[in-house]
Amino acid sequence: MRFCMIILSLVSSLVLLAGCDSPAEKEHGIKVGTNAEFPPFEKLEGNGKITGFDAEILSAVAKAENLSFDFQHTGWDVMLNGVARGRLDAGISAITITEGRQKIYDFTEPYFEAKQVILVPSASPVKTLNDLKGKKIGVQSSTTGEQVVQKAFGNTYPGLKRYDVISSAVEDLKLGRIDAVVVDEAVNAEYLKKLGKSQFKTVQDSSMPAESYGIIVKKGNRELLNKLNSGLKKIKQNGTYDKIYAKYFGDK
Repeated sequence: MRFCMIILSLVSSLVLLAGCDSPAEKEHGIKVGTNAEFPPFEKLEGNGKITGFDAEILSAVAKAENLSFDFQHTGWDVMLNGVARGRLDAGISAITITEGRQKIYDFTEPYFEAKQVILVPSASPVKTLNDLKGKKIGVQSSTTGEQVVQKAFGNTYPGLKRYDVISSAVEDLKLGRIDAVVVDEAVNAEYLKKLGKSQFKTVQDSSMPAESYGIIVKKGNRELLNKLNSGLKKIKQNGTYDKIYAKYFGDK
């Protein structure tokens, strides 16, 4: 009888343990996707770590709100689809707040102001966006750079060349396969450092409106949205945001 009681006790313990989450299972964190191919906002290092302005902002928000983030390099389209379908909890990747995207996602308050610029060879005669008419223009797919070109020359403009990552567009510009790249100003500045200002230049056009970046969550996820907004507010108030900004872009 005693032996049976011991066996029953062991079985009961195993059942209880099977029904409990291990510490590792409890610490999955909030799943956040990004496209870590958009420096200086996000970059995938050789050791697999994601670095950049957005990565440090997210880390600061996590610390301010005592949150645990599982930060993943998913790619642009996978990130957007993942958040929309609830496979990811949030996305941060220099995502411009637009009317169309606000119908699909909930955005945090803006955390960065940006604008589109034109990257061209230094010998290019291009001085305005309209000067690109008839030329081959590279953009990253599903970005505001693409929208700027479509608005100027039409949705079916034959010279529009879409790329999965902006680095591929810049590479084709270097090889002379396209005439220009339309891209976010801060990203353009990062590539210009590597390309050399003697070989390439930036063209700004006042017709390109200012943009604001925000973090996206699935539509209706107010709990996470409120935490992210609270964290952004705290790091702006305590000076952390300004320190991160200065590290990547200099003083405001």
